[in-house]
Amino acid sequence: MRLNFHGAAQTVTGSQHLLEINGSKLLLDCGLYQGRREESYRRNRNFPFDPREVDAIILSHAHIDHAGNLPNLLKQGFDGPIYTTRATADLSDIMLRDSGHIQESDAEFVNKKQSRRGDGPIEPLYTQADAERVAGHFHSMDYKQRFEPVPGVTAQFFDAGHILGSAGMLLEINEKGRKVRFWFSGDIGRFDLPLIQDPTLPEPVDYLLMESTYGDKLHNDPRLAFEEFRQVVMRTIERGGKVIVPAFAVGRTQQLVFYLNEMVNNGDIKPIPVYVDSPLAVNTSDVFRRHPECFDQETRAFVQQSKHPALDFKGLTYIRSVDESKALNERKDPMVIISASGMAETGRILHHLRNNIENPNNTILIVSWQAPDTLGRRLADREKRVKIFGEPYDVKARVETIGGLSGHAGQDLLVRYAATIKSQVKKVFLVHGEQKPAQTLMGKLKDQSLREVYYPELHSSVDL
Repeated sequence: MRLNFHGAAQTVTGSQHLLEINGSKLLLDCGLYQGRREESYRRNRNFPFDPREVDAIILSHAHIDHAGNLPNLLKQGFDGPIYTTRATADLSDIMLRDSGHIQESDAEFVNKKQSRRGDGPIEPLYTQADAERVAGHFHSMDYKQRFEPVPGVTAQFFDAGHILGSAGMLLEINEKGRKVRFWFSGDIGRFDLPLIQDPTLPEPVDYLLMESTYGDKLHNDPRLAFEEFRQVVMRTIERGGKVIVPAFAVGRTQQLVFYLNEMVNNGDIKPIPVYVDSPLAVNTSDVFRRHPECFDQETRAFVQQSKHPALDFKGLTYIRSVDESKALNERKDPMVIISASGMAETGRILHHLRNNIENPNNTILIVSWQAPDTLGRRLADREKRVKIFGEPYDVKARVETIGGLSGHAGQDLLVRYAATIKSQVKKVFLVHGEQKPAQTLMGKLKDQSLREVYYPELHSSVDL
């Protein structure tokens, strides 16, 4: 029985963990590595194992760093089942199709430069057509439903509380009479996030494979984020301005819509138009509405009391067409516009920023971590002048930032997660984390008497 760390090892992206059991190969996640363009293209195209030899996949959730390389795996010969939750199967389908479109667009952009230099063209990592094939391999499971992905392994999903449909997984393994219990956390969510269930803590197991993304950081209470958001909206309305929010299409957009629903329903703010302007976010919200079984008790109570859905309320409009999107920039009345991308690098958000950034009555609201060198980061850093579509703009709109909405567990919950099983667990493997957070978390876990904690290198292996 061997565990191979082929992705998200000593980094946060590209989740791929390969288990070899009873002669079968079981892959946990198949995500895209996200980094510098050339390195990402090389690492994502070339698997460190033969895709044709993988017997089955268990997918923790739909985020691209966990599911995004599935089309390429199929393209290179994988032809087995992909086990996941029902909501993850639906979310992954739309996200992978969107990713296929991006892969094609990126290849087209690079090939224009290649042509000018006299170099040959590159192929996209995969196409939309490749992405569409993945859905035919999904085997959708309910939480806690037992299934056998490969001989000798019984698996169950447990709600991870990270995004809709996200799951940790318990594997009960029987290899030649030897029984082992193994838990993979996937991405661990947080308690008291809007809409979705709280994360399930692990059951007693022999081995724990868990994320460490925020192993050195504590998060603010999500309800503080709600109040900060409310204050920003109120102040902007009073000025007669617009609130422009770059937000990730999956998870963050739906959180904000639900918060606005609560605010309007409770009379915290006066009703104003709210627009979700991102094709992927609109499609994602459709998936959320199809899976109310994933909602938490508070959301269900709110829906029952308010007599309308969690992600629909009077004044909310989901924008689908380009013409509808353009029309928003002709209007001067107060409104909230939530649009992708989350780091303001591509998509319709750039048009909304360009048209509203020089009006001091408006607010640009940053609601997530922004990577260095992105437009979102420059705005969060309060730069006075930025470029959008290559043209300079003075940042006259107010820029506000809100923390506390992260879908990842902070250090305190990560420690609690592992400490829950410290009396039985033999080894803990930390993945999905950069070096500083992971090493900080290792120290915290050792303080909890967890002595066998490891931070494996990429492509290393361990016998279980």
